[in-house]
Amino acid sequence: MGVKLVSFEKEGASSWGVISEDGGIIDLGARRGGSLLELLRQGLDLSSLMDSTADRPSDTDLGSVRLLPPVVCGSKIICIGVNYANRNAEYKDNTPEPEWPSLFMRAQESFTGSGQDLWRPPESPQLDYEGEIVMVIGRGGHRIPQDRAMDHVAGYTLMNEGTIRDWVRHAKFNVTQGKNFPCTGAIGPWMVDAASVGDVTSLSLETRVNGELRQSDTTANLMFPFDYLVSYLSIFYTLQPGDMISTGTPNGAGARYDPPRYLVPGDVIEVNCPGIGTLSNTVADDPTAQEDMTLQLRSNRRG
Repeated sequence: MGVKLVSFEKEGASSWGVISEDGGIIDLGARRGGSLLELLRQGLDLSSLMDSTADRPSDTDLGSVRLLPPVVCGSKIICIGVNYANRNAEYKDNTPEPEWPSLFMRAQESFTGSGQDLWRPPESPQLDYEGEIVMVIGRGGHRIPQDRAMDHVAGYTLMNEGTIRDWVRHAKFNVTQGKNFPCTGAIGPWMVDAASVGDVTSLSLETRVNGELRQSDTTANLMFPFDYLVSYLSIFYTLQPGDMISTGTPNGAGARYDPPRYLVPGDVIEVNCPGIGTLSNTVADDPTAQEDMTLQLRSNRRG
């Protein structure tokens, strides 16, 4: 079944572990200390990890913990845009197919874990979903040749790359604002080791909203496949263990419907890839925000 590594909180304390054969969690943080990020930085020794957890019963069940993104506070969360075939045409702007990948960065706090609420901020009702497959870097590198790129991937997880659509159009040249509201996205439910996932050239990816299929495609249709992305990104980044690379979303996001179908409180979004798992979240209004903060700024623009 592969090795499924999780990060979680229980009774206010953070820990990490492995999903056991009975579906619970073997709490390796309690036994060994550290974090999954530290494990990746030390070099992920899966054979040793499997030996240390073989035949062990779970320490806790999944329902008693708060799942976090598998890697917390890695150096970079890199997101690739417009990567599935026909996604460029979905924008209806008559631009040619991209010659190079589009990308942007997201902050850790813009994500929550599986089973947690996605937050819709009061500044906009245009919270959208984007199901994606994520590579987790296990071995760092700079200027990595494409034919050795996958040797640097420790495993895979899933992302709902939630977006505030009108805020991605606030700026002339970037989408940062609409991609970084707290808890608008999610990563999880766990990281599956790369060897268990195997061939990544034809992975299936689906996103459902309240059970309705909204997105469905396979990585066979990526314009820039996984090994290309690792090599390309490593030209200008030094990739580090724990870095995450989200590889793009298929057609069918809510903004592409006529009229758009944005998320509202109570909606349940499930992102699924066989061999990796299912990331599930429910939408709620941001509990930390009472009013639209832009109201105080609208009259203070220069010019």
